[in-house]
Amino acid sequence: MKRSMYFGLVFAVSTLLLSSLVGAQTTSQPQDQSSLGDYARKIHKDSGVAKPRPKVYDNDNLPTDDKLSVVGQQPPAGAAAAPAEDKEAAGAKADDEQAKKQAAWKSWQEKLTAQKDQIDLASRELDVLQREYQLRAAAMYADAGNRIRNSAEWDKQDADYKQKIADKQKAVDDAKQKLNDLQEEARKAGVPSSMIE
Repeated sequence: MKRSMYFGLVFAVSTLLLSSLVGAQTTSQPQDQSSLGDYARKIHKDSGVAKPRPKVYDNDNLPTDDKLSVVGQQPPAGAAAAPAEDKEAAGAKADDEQAKKQAAWKSWQEKLTAQKDQIDLASRELDVLQREYQLRAAAMYADAGNRIRNSAEWDKQDADYKQKIADKQKAVDDAKQKLNDLQEEARKAGVPSSMIE
């Protein structure tokens, strides 16, 4: 009982304090004080002289019959042709470099695709071996008489199949590791990730 009365009293006091603070905030601003936005507008109007805006040329108001003013001396006629040739040579060089990059990236992509194909082939061969082993094991264990008569031969075949499966699994794992290594090398060579994956 005391606890609920205590909480009620604390709630009433805090409500009273909050309402008095809100009332004090709303009444503390004098009416003659203006906002910051009003002050900025007033300063902007009082600056008086409007600054002339510079002429901006675009395609709509560009003069077609008059020459544009160029600062400095005009270059000789032969000098104007040289930068154009330099730009063409630089552009051709950049195109050549881009073509070399594309060829190198294509080469990396072909290597990666070949490795992925090798992984797919090895995985399918492993799957075939596992299924063949399961069929032979099911046939062997289904016939009790055959199991008793040919147990030594089955043990030999069983060991051979298990060895073949283990070898093929190792080949698949090695091919996957080689693919990971190739992808890492391609990343270091700067091949885009869209061509690597």
